[in-house]
This record gives sequence, structure tokens and C-alpha cells, in this order.
Amino acid sequence: MSHQPHPDSEPITINCAIITVSDTRSLSTDRSGQLIRELLLRAGHGIAVYEILKDEPAQIQLQLETLSKQTELDAVIFNGGTGIAPRDTTYDALEKLLEKTLPGFGELFRWLSYQEIGSRAIASRAVAGVYQKKLVFSIPGSSGAVKLALEKLILPELVHLVTQLNQ
Repeated sequence: MSHQPHPDSEPITINCAIITVSDTRSLSTDRSGQLIRELLLRAGHGIAVYEILKDEPAQIQLQLETLSKQTELDAVIFNGGTGIAPRDTTYDALEKLLEKTLPGFGELFRWLSYQEIGSRAIASRAVAGVYQKKLVFSIPGSSGAVKLALEKLILPELVHLVTQLNQ
């Protein structure tokens, strides 16, 4: 049985930033960032920023702090760097900054991932929360994980969560 959230009262465009964290990808080879962009645009949302950052904690934190000052920006979606390899530092960099976390996001993401990829889902450190009145998501960098996170969790709740933040 599939549960759908209550419908939002009216269509609202959410302005988003897409940040791919990778030591190897470029804008032309970043399939996951391009997929996030495509899914957001198809849902009627805006892309204010799309960049690729090296997996360096200080750069990740500085990027979030910089983006938080952009008043027109509502949400930031990081992809990549959520595993446990030594260079996977996105979770560690962002988790320290989040003022509020949405534990259900990571829990549901791992549960849904488990249904697709089995026990490997335990290695995901997907996280979501709030920083300086911006909604922040951090998801794995694989295209499958991006599709799952956007279609099943982020897009169904994006307008509702941003509306809640702006009350």
C-alpha cells in the first residue's frame, strides 16, 4: 500500500541548489547532478545553483554557509560523499552544521534502499535537516539513489517542508 502525502494547497516553485560532491566528476560527466536537475525542473522547481565540489569538508561547509546567505534559495541538495570510504566526508561536514535534523529522511531512505539493494543500504549516511532557514538534503551520488531519494522522498515533501520553514 502506497501512502501519498496530503496535497499542497497550490503549486509553489522551490528554488534549489544542486551540489555534487566528487573528486572525479565534471559538469559534463555528472549524471546524478543532471538527474536531480531534470527531476526538479520537471516538477516545476527552479535551479539557482548547480556546482561540483571536491570532497573536502571545509569546502562543503563553506559552500553551505555561502548558499545560506542567498535569500532567494529555499533548498540545497548535496549528492555524493555519503558512504564510509575515507574520502566520503559530506555527512561529517554537513551534520555538524545542521540546526535541526529530519531523522525520518535518512531512516526512510535506507529502508527504501534496502528494498532495492539489500543490506548494502546500511552504508548510506543520507541525511536531511535545516541550516539558516534552508532545507538541506545529502544523498548518495549514484543515479539509482538520486532517483529514489527525489521521487520517493524529496519531491513529495519539498513544498510542504519549505512552507513549514517559512512560517
